[in-house]
Amino acid sequence: MQKHPNRPIQQGQELEFSRATNLLEQSAYKYQLQDRQSPNLYRQLFDYESIPKISFNHRYVPVNMPEEIWITDTTFRDGQQSTSPFTVRQITDLFKLLHKLGGPNGLIRQSEFFVYSEKDRRAVEECLALGYEFPEVTSWIRANEKDFDLVKSLGLKETGVLVSCSDYHIYNKMGLTRAKAMDKYLGIVKSVLDKGIRPRCHFEDITRADYYGFVVPFAEALAGLSEESGIPIRIRACDTMGFGVSYPGAALPRSVPGIVYGLQHYAGFPSSMIEWHGHNDFYKVVTNASTAWLYGCSGVNCSLLGIGERTGNCPLEAMAIEYASLRGTTDGMDLSVITEIANYFEQEIGYEIPPRTPFVGRNFNVTRAGIHADGLLKDQEIYNIFDTEKILGRPATVAVDSHSGLAGIAFWINGYFRLTGEDAIDKRSPLVAMIKEEVDRQYADGRNTAMGDMELEDIVRALDFDEYERLSHIHLRERRD
Repeated sequence: MQKHPNRPIQQGQELEFSRATNLLEQSAYKYQLQDRQSPNLYRQLFDYESIPKISFNHRYVPVNMPEEIWITDTTFRDGQQSTSPFTVRQITDLFKLLHKLGGPNGLIRQSEFFVYSEKDRRAVEECLALGYEFPEVTSWIRANEKDFDLVKSLGLKETGVLVSCSDYHIYNKMGLTRAKAMDKYLGIVKSVLDKGIRPRCHFEDITRADYYGFVVPFAEALAGLSEESGIPIRIRACDTMGFGVSYPGAALPRSVPGIVYGLQHYAGFPSSMIEWHGHNDFYKVVTNASTAWLYGCSGVNCSLLGIGERTGNCPLEAMAIEYASLRGTTDGMDLSVITEIANYFEQEIGYEIPPRTPFVGRNFNVTRAGIHADGLLKDQEIYNIFDTEKILGRPATVAVDSHSGLAGIAFWINGYFRLTGEDAIDKRSPLVAMIKEEVDRQYADGRNTAMGDMELEDIVRALDFDEYERLSHIHLRERRD
């Protein structure tokens, strides 16, 4: 078992030595549960009748990137709640793709499943039967004995347990006080530990919770249970409503750096036992997940394509790209699988991906502007974010319409027929001029949609059949090669 690093090895009346910072620190920074009769709803921030406010206290915590960072998946739990239910075959196929994307080093560390229905359990059994080390199959359960037994019977080693931590949930949803909620949660966690299962405690709504009055004292109590039992306990910090912010100097409860720092520094949880789970209600989900990594959280919880409650979870494919950006390497991930996953969702599941979605939308690296197409024709680096063909199997393309110009049409011809080097068509080619004339004519007659590949191929064939035959021959040769 990994030791919690902040447990004192030397104690005095006011000082203790921290293994996390290797410094003497004031032992007064120990927080007790602050019970109260009425909830603290942070009305100065969340008055409900206006946009939630972001406050600053200008307290800064250090960047503390963990030695290891990874991704966990909730596509089949939180993600599936927002879509038509997946079949067992679809879950198994996607699980295989997660394994392939994560690579031999298991950078997609875990995948979370429901276990309630017969279909859920069959999906778990099918994925376990694949024998993968990664992603590890984990579950999410309700707080009752039957669910604990179910997890045990399936042979799962870890399960998520909901431990809502804001007063919105404790007082207004469950009708408890903080003391009663904490007592209830600790009882549930003890029951999970008694089954020999690793608990993953989902701190729901942490960005509206009283951080020092409930979150830290509860986390400290969990650290104590972990040491007593010898079983590691993981905390999933859940930004349920997307209120988290990454801004330096932002105040709790909304500060992502502050939340992660406090779980380590005051509650004694190591990076490997902290996971971030965010939602995208305020367009901050990817930045917040990256910030959690930067400030000491090893795991970020995501779903494929960002599917999930309301605005969705953090897109898993986005964090795979972010990992490579932060580390300077993919560490064995196969990023081309991102395109396979997108194709599977659209072709096998019937899920429509918004076309401008980064990395997976069909138009994410498609340009319409003629001036951009001219740049692409001269050098793809000018207007393409990276070599999308090499990394994602998605070459940069143009959509031909009334704005494409000669350069856009030439770029389309070269891309569609796979023309490179001496075979490539220049924008001054007579064929390009003829195609542009036909395109302009159609839009002058009232057309208002982009032209499809098959339409453009028919135009090339009709305008110059011999050239079309030549280009098609090159295309076939390139495909064979």
